[in-house]
Amino acid sequence: MKRHITLLLIAPLLVLASCAKHPEAAAGSAPAAHHAHTAPHGGTLIEIGEHAYNLEFVRDAAAGKLTAYVLDGHAENFVRIKAAGFELVAGGGATKRVLAFRAAANPATGETAGDTSQFEAQADWLKSDATFDATLTSLEIKGTAFSAIAFHFPKGNDKD
Repeated sequence: MKRHITLLLIAPLLVLASCAKHPEAAAGSAPAAHHAHTAPHGGTLIEIGEHAYNLEFVRDAAAGKLTAYVLDGHAENFVRIKAAGFELVAGGGATKRVLAFRAAANPATGETAGDTSQFEAQADWLKSDATFDATLTSLEIKGTAFSAIAFHFPKGNDKD
């Protein structure tokens, strides 16, 4: 009986700490105002929704390519979606440039266009422009539509 009571007392603490990435949150203080994750490919993470999903953008300067990966809220697992593609509007004012991302198949993971977590866009200006402001126009993930998500590449949309 003591064992069950101990488990009941410890379980809520484990749930609260399961997503704690900062020492102050893990130490049992109030939830941290900032919550960070690590991009699995070393790219730029963009939070989509309130801790629902992430997009990771990885720039290949030599190829002029930007690859986007749809990830879960912890940026640990890939999330396959049905979208054929999506667009980013980079820059502002007269220098707006549209990046059209297309679904990428990956034979190693069995992902296909229409059932993938990987998207790619190609543009010559990506060879030289390492930083830019961008807005994700819209993207549907698992039945939820997200739109007008602004961020800075390569910083991301981190509020800190």
